[in-house]
Amino acid sequence: MRKMTGKLILEDKTQIIGESFGAETPMAGEVVFATGMVGYPESLTDSSYKGQILIFTYPLIGNYGVPDKKLWESEKIMVAGLIVSTYNATPSHFQSKQSLAEWFKKENVPLLEIKDTRFLTQKIREKGTMLGKIIFKKDIQFHDPNKENLVDQVSTRKTVFIKGSGLKTVLLINCGAKKNIESCLVKRGVNVLTVPWDFDPFTEKDFQKFDGILISNGPGNPKMAVKTIQTIKKAIVRKIPILGICLGNQILALAAGGDTQKLKYGHRSQNQPCKMADSDRCFITTQNHGFAVSKIPDGFKPWFTNANDNTNEGIIHKTLPFMSVQFHPEATPGPKDTEWIFDYFLEKI
Repeated sequence: MRKMTGKLILEDKTQIIGESFGAETPMAGEVVFATGMVGYPESLTDSSYKGQILIFTYPLIGNYGVPDKKLWESEKIMVAGLIVSTYNATPSHFQSKQSLAEWFKKENVPLLEIKDTRFLTQKIREKGTMLGKIIFKKDIQFHDPNKENLVDQVSTRKTVFIKGSGLKTVLLINCGAKKNIESCLVKRGVNVLTVPWDFDPFTEKDFQKFDGILISNGPGNPKMAVKTIQTIKKAIVRKIPILGICLGNQILALAAGGDTQKLKYGHRSQNQPCKMADSDRCFITTQNHGFAVSKIPDGFKPWFTNANDNTNEGIIHKTLPFMSVQFHPEATPGPKDTEWIFDYFLEKI
């Protein structure tokens, strides 16, 4: 029986036919690529990919299936669609609960096998990220997810408290937080109080006290997260220790008076080299972002810089306990070489 075919159409009118292994549901979004070799379940459930059609450059995807939901970084697939070079329909791994195709069909997300992902990646590197759509029988319009408040779509809707073994409490502002951020704090004995992106703890008289704030990762344009930026401005005035991760790096910069910009094609991989300021150290990091800090706010200095393109990878205040990184110290997937940043932040608390 011949499988269903779908079509990837880019805004520059490029059209490529591929074999469908997921849901035959048309989807539109921003087309991006990621160069990681492993960790596709964690990447696909990373909320930072909300609204994006993802191309995996590694040619074999699906080899080890899909693990139990407790090992995902969110509750569902976050990409708008997936493009792979070669899909493996016969996974083999002791943790596998289902195949990638079964997963995508259940969650109503398209998955296309297009052999020449190298061509697509080269096009995006040369021209920058562009809008695209995966279609089947019916056509749909292009859609720019960066014009929406994607953070509001992926953030939690309720406040959740998780008891650690220690006395200190960190307020985790969930802008689309990966689960391992919370885990990294809890295993260090910290109580974690997770709140929605638009929650203002400073207006609640009886709200539980906390000792520091962590601004999580998340999707889209950071300037859309206006309420989070306003909350961080209040925290800066109160000199509460702050750590930002990924989108949190951009939000801290905006709250402190800096600025952000959209990158040509972003950083999405588990092998991004970041140089630490005032040292000879270079860390290999996991990243997933399309925006970056373009102006360092007054009172701050660069903490990390990308060794490939010299873009900002983190800022730190010269005297106060405010810091942020553009990469993911919690990894999943990728190297955990920078997990010490959680320890450094907690020392400030």
